[in-house]
Amino acid sequence: MDVLFVCLGNICRSPMAEAIFRHLASTRSDSATWLIDSAGTGAWHVGNEPHLSTVSLCLEHGVPIRHQARQVDKTDFHRFDLILAMDRDNMASLRSMHRRHGTAAMRLLGSYDPHGIDEVKDPYYSADGAAFREVYAHVSRCCAALLATIPEPAP
Repeated sequence: MDVLFVCLGNICRSPMAEAIFRHLASTRSDSATWLIDSAGTGAWHVGNEPHLSTVSLCLEHGVPIRHQARQVDKTDFHRFDLILAMDRDNMASLRSMHRRHGTAAMRLLGSYDPHGIDEVKDPYYSADGAAFREVYAHVSRCCAALLATIPEPAP
């Protein structure tokens, strides 16, 4: 399964989701064959490392994170099986690109949320770490639910 997580700048939500999903998937026998990545719809942060709060929360929870921000590319729509947007604005941007390119299925990451919260809010402009903690909890449960929908290969 090849999965791409997408947010606006690719330094907060999507690299967090990438790291969490990779960490959760690492327990599966087929995880070495998966491509798990993240990207942004905008180019503002291309080449930057994830936001310090994203990195801190991942490490606090024992989730390794290593990423350099990049922008969604038209080849992503063929390379990935599933592209997961963090919010409706990200999805609208992806849909405009997808019309011209691609075969990947697209959904909101929050569509997997057992609590029914379909958009992952952007914590970038929050004044404290509470927003990042909420996003971490939201993304974690969405990623766990997503992983549960993917059948494991027979031994």
